[in-house]
Amino acid sequence: MHATTVRPISTIPPADDPTESATRVRLDGERIVVERLVVHDRALAAFLADRPADDRPALLERGLRIGLLALQDAGVTVNVDVVRSEFEKLMRQAESVNEKAALALEGTLRANFADGDGRLPRTLERFLGDRGALRTMVEELFDEKKRDSAIGRIGTMLERYFDGDASKLAHLLDPTRLNSPMHQFRQEMTAGFKSLEERLVAIEAAAAARGAERARSAAKGGDFEDLLEAMLADLARGAGDMLDRTGTEAGALLKSKKGDFVLSLDARVARGCDVRVVIEAKDRPMSMRAMRDELREAKENRGACVAVAIFTPAHAPTGVAPFNLIGDDVYCVIDPDDPDPATLEAAIRLARLLALASLVEHEVEVDAAAIAAALTAIREQLEVVRQLKTQLSSIQNATKAVWTGLDTMRSNILTRVIEAEGELRTQAG
Repeated sequence: MHATTVRPISTIPPADDPTESATRVRLDGERIVVERLVVHDRALAAFLADRPADDRPALLERGLRIGLLALQDAGVTVNVDVVRSEFEKLMRQAESVNEKAALALEGTLRANFADGDGRLPRTLERFLGDRGALRTMVEELFDEKKRDSAIGRIGTMLERYFDGDASKLAHLLDPTRLNSPMHQFRQEMTAGFKSLEERLVAIEAAAAARGAERARSAAKGGDFEDLLEAMLADLARGAGDMLDRTGTEAGALLKSKKGDFVLSLDARVARGCDVRVVIEAKDRPMSMRAMRDELREAKENRGACVAVAIFTPAHAPTGVAPFNLIGDDVYCVIDPDDPDPATLEAAIRLARLLALASLVEHEVEVDAAAIAAALTAIREQLEVVRQLKTQLSSIQNATKAVWTGLDTMRSNILTRVIEAEGELRTQAG
């Protein structure tokens, strides 16, 4: 409201004044126009009388505004109460419906699932109970006393196939019955073993014939040389030496092919000298005198300073196995069927040691006394080996101890050889 006309309280006539006209309220757009408004209230009149006369119109306008707003809020409160009342009524109806539905569901569940009277327990009891249909059916199927039951029919069938000598399985597995599969299998196996026996006999006869022929020819010696070549090549590679197979080549002597292998020592160890070891493979019997002569010729033919003779066990001279030092030459025994690389290694390293010791004659600075002492110790160890092998042939009860002693002596010999080689490397350095 933009303008308000209020009569002074002091001039307001009493309520029973017949000359006072009635109050009129007129709305003009957003404006509220009140004409001839008279309020009879002693407390409010006193409150307004305490205010200045100029402030009374604004205060009265504000009071009217506040009163109308309060009436407006009271109307909204009335609407909220109506909604709350309706909602509470709806909730009571829903609770009633839910209670009825719960009672109906409970009745249905009791009718179907009650412990004693429910449909499901009665149905389960009828089919799965102690006297139910399922138990009766199972008893009828697996009653061993009834031959028409399932277990009875299975038992009858098993008896027919597996029980006794008259069963079908016995007929099928009996190799003596002409119509059984095992009879045919027996015949095939018999024929197969007979054929295998014939082939083994033929192979054994052929092997014996070949062995006899090879024993009478040079082929067996060739096989022994092939075996030695592989073993010597491994030793040469490990020491940095060079190995040549020279059994088919003529040497320095006229038309002489003595010396099956030539081992050329590493030039770094030999201080630039050409140091060779000649090796003879012997797979035939020879006398010691003939062997010495052949080794002397082989050294001369191949320009070697030391010779090594390697025998098979069947043709080795007495007292040579596993290896021995005879004069300035090394004798060794290698079994072609069970070659021992350690024995061959010891023999070759001993021969290399002897070859390096021979460099004294070429004014190479080595300790000859140390080399001689090492060779003397090696000879002593080899003599112990020979004595132990003699004991082994005469004392059967000490076999294990003697073989242990042999292994120990062989290890000692290798140790002596390594010490002598170390002495040579020290002097060469």
